[in-house]
Amino acid sequence: MKESVTSLSEVHRTVKIPLGVRSWKKIAAFFGPAYLISVGYMDPGNWATDMEGGSRFGYQLIWVLVMSNLMAVLLQTLSARLGIVSGQDLAQACRDSYPRPIALALWVLAEVAIAACDLAEVIGTAIGLNLLFGFPLIWGVLITGADSLLLLGIQNLGIRTFEAFILALVITIGGCFIFELFLSKPDIGLIAGGFVPHLPDGALLVVTGIIGATVMPHNLYLHSALVQTRAFDTSEAGKKLACKYNFWDSMIALNGAFFVNAAILILAAAVFFKNGLEVTELQQAHTLISPLLGTSLAGIVFAIALLAAGQSSTLTGTLAGQIIMEGFLNFKIRPQLRRLITRLLAIIPAVIVILTSGAEGSYKLLILSQVILSLQLSFAIIPLIRFTNSRERMGDFANKLWVKIISWIITTIILSLNIWLVIESFREWIASTDSPFIVYLFVFSLAITLLVLLGYVCFKPLGNLTTVKTTVKEHIGKYFGSVEKSLSLELPVYKKIGVAIDFSESDKNVLSHAVSLATHHKAELWIFHIVEGASGIVLGSQAYGEEAREDAEYLENIAASLMASDITAKSVLGFGSVPKEIVRLAKSSEIDVLVMGAHGHRGFFDFFYGTTISPVRHLLKIPIVIIR
Repeated sequence: MKESVTSLSEVHRTVKIPLGVRSWKKIAAFFGPAYLISVGYMDPGNWATDMEGGSRFGYQLIWVLVMSNLMAVLLQTLSARLGIVSGQDLAQACRDSYPRPIALALWVLAEVAIAACDLAEVIGTAIGLNLLFGFPLIWGVLITGADSLLLLGIQNLGIRTFEAFILALVITIGGCFIFELFLSKPDIGLIAGGFVPHLPDGALLVVTGIIGATVMPHNLYLHSALVQTRAFDTSEAGKKLACKYNFWDSMIALNGAFFVNAAILILAAAVFFKNGLEVTELQQAHTLISPLLGTSLAGIVFAIALLAAGQSSTLTGTLAGQIIMEGFLNFKIRPQLRRLITRLLAIIPAVIVILTSGAEGSYKLLILSQVILSLQLSFAIIPLIRFTNSRERMGDFANKLWVKIISWIITTIILSLNIWLVIESFREWIASTDSPFIVYLFVFSLAITLLVLLGYVCFKPLGNLTTVKTTVKEHIGKYFGSVEKSLSLELPVYKKIGVAIDFSESDKNVLSHAVSLATHHKAELWIFHIVEGASGIVLGSQAYGEEAREDAEYLENIAASLMASDITAKSVLGFGSVPKEIVRLAKSSEIDVLVMGAHGHRGFFDFFYGTTISPVRHLLKIPIVIIR
């Protein structure tokens, strides 16, 4: 558990913005965060609502998708603007702006939303595996417990590689639906008519579900952090340029998500509504689509797109969970552990429901996840709008009057529709239970609590930047004393400096840094090398064969060469496990600091080559200098 100043610190400002190049290259450097966001707008929860809307009402609800997309573009633009201008993500801004109990309550709600979102992704992926390979749903759910951890290895390759992988999944989803639309031959005239706002009888609940499934709360937290992966110029002009390019990034990516959602609804209208079939379950859609389109490829492509949607959403959900935890609580844990916690919270209810209710129960759980997301949405939107409206926080980048008006209209629409969705969902829940009084009591208590919290978040004065700076001052003062005075630091003096070499090309660079430290501190230099062959592991120091003799001689020559340059140097040979031996030699020689080289391989390759730095740094309490 570590204190963190920035969310996603491992990729914070790691994407360089090229200077003196053509505009399109500079724009390309900014493009990426919105594509990670866009997958949240085409996850399995969206599929369920879009499929139902198209099969029940034909093309008539396309305008709802257009309206939802416009709302999403505005809200995601505000989220990106908050991150660029203030240097804080939405979770950090909430933590610094509200009292700790309120911030913790918002964190709990955000975590519940992440779990609900992950629940939809687990079920969607399980259904995709079932449709594509015939795996039972319960097996598919259990498989999702492992696949997301493996895919997290892609994140270790860098944020740009991660963005490229997600983009490949998005392109796969889009390509699948282009193929499906080509087969279904939808009515172009009716599609055009669907852009005209019109509310058919009985469609309000479906409309609410579409909007509730489209605008995802965790995406607002995520986007405000992802834009900070770009090392843009932090001057006023630099921020203005970053806001401009990120707006176009959002426009392009979210319009791509709109195409996917519209394609699902149009496909359902052209295939199911046209044949008088009301389809509400993804398995039902897969079963019917192949015979109705006259080719088995239609079902296969549908399943591939669903699987890609589930996998892409689960990866970005992991990042959102990491940002929310780091931002609200100001500490971070390993992404793998964070992923495991979130996934377990999703798998446990999914397993219980599937074992007790089967496929029908999985669909109801999918819908419930969207209701939970709807409950949390206002608690993310309202702080976002308030923060970006504030001139004290945003300066000249604060929302203009027309943006404020539209933002609050959108908030009112979303809040009203989401309240309606929650009421209708709980009505169905009450009608199907044998203990309505207990349900009424629970729902009433929950509703009152959430309304009070929402009112506080909406109307509590935010203060200004001075408050935030005071918080930072207090945090610094906790560790360094009064910030009004000059910092008084005790500078370390190193008497013995250890350096681990492995007879590779990196040794020269590692030794250079170690010699620099030794020269500055007038310290002894202890040079370590570990004989790690099979004989060294089995026989230890007794394995003094030809290889060990050559290694010892080479090590002594290095020490002699350094001694000739007036540097006190000693060579020490170890045998067996490299990490354990380095730790043993470091402790026995009582060195004050250790210098090591990093090979540069990460993630999957660590399984083949092994790791040295990680176990060493956990077992030694002295400073360790890593040379890349």
